[in-house]
Amino acid sequence: METDAVHVLALFDRQLRRAQRGERPGDVIEQEDGVTRQIGQGDGWCGVVWSDLDEHSADAAIAAQVRRFAELGRDFEWKLYSHDRPTDLGERLLRAGFVPETPEALMVAAIADLPDEPTLPKGVRIERVTDVAGVRKAIETHRLAFGKPSPRLEQHLLHLAEHAPDELNTIVVLAGEQPICSARMEFHEGTGFASLWGGGTVREWRGKGIYRATVAYRTRLAAERGFTHLQVDASDDSRPILTRLGFRNLATTTPYEYVHSL
Repeated sequence: METDAVHVLALFDRQLRRAQRGERPGDVIEQEDGVTRQIGQGDGWCGVVWSDLDEHSADAAIAAQVRRFAELGRDFEWKLYSHDRPTDLGERLLRAGFVPETPEALMVAAIADLPDEPTLPKGVRIERVTDVAGVRKAIETHRLAFGKPSPRLEQHLLHLAEHAPDELNTIVVLAGEQPICSARMEFHEGTGFASLWGGGTVREWRGKGIYRATVAYRTRLAAERGFTHLQVDASDDSRPILTRLGFRNLATTTPYEYVHSL
């Protein structure tokens, strides 16, 4: 990996993983014995976001996380990155009862190197989500694009719409009045990173530059707020588009799920 990429990956680990601030107010961040974990408020996301382990400490640390979340009665995720140590950490998680989900590519780009002018087909526009009605439109579009509901995301966005609408940072793409894509982003204050999420386009509108336009739109929003890098956990569908835009694949990230009822 080239020197600049190594530097950016180290910056990502330090700012967004080890110094995790929580996804929303009320989330609790705990750090101990080479592990940073998040305990989500209510039914918010719980998991391990960073670890610094070796072959001698890994099994004990894994067991400690299982015990901690069992005490809380919460299922959780260990977000494993391909450069995490020890090299067999994924195998150790499997032996401890974790189940791996679909891997994604950790992709990062310098905002200054990205296009920030969205180009859309005629009759298509992007709207910011500002209220509950907009959230419901975005969530329904997300369901149609990805083929499944996302109740945790819906609850989170509805909470923001009702209590902190300025923090929604969600958009909907419309063809006329028909929603065809939804996307969102998070601004990680105190870091150089903003992150892109979602970007699901309904099937009949794929291949028409819609996702690319949402990236450009969100790039401009991040630039206006002074961020220097965009980060994406990219699926196989979005990775080629992001590569063409200038994103680099720095690592692979795999969520390992632990469900206490299993």
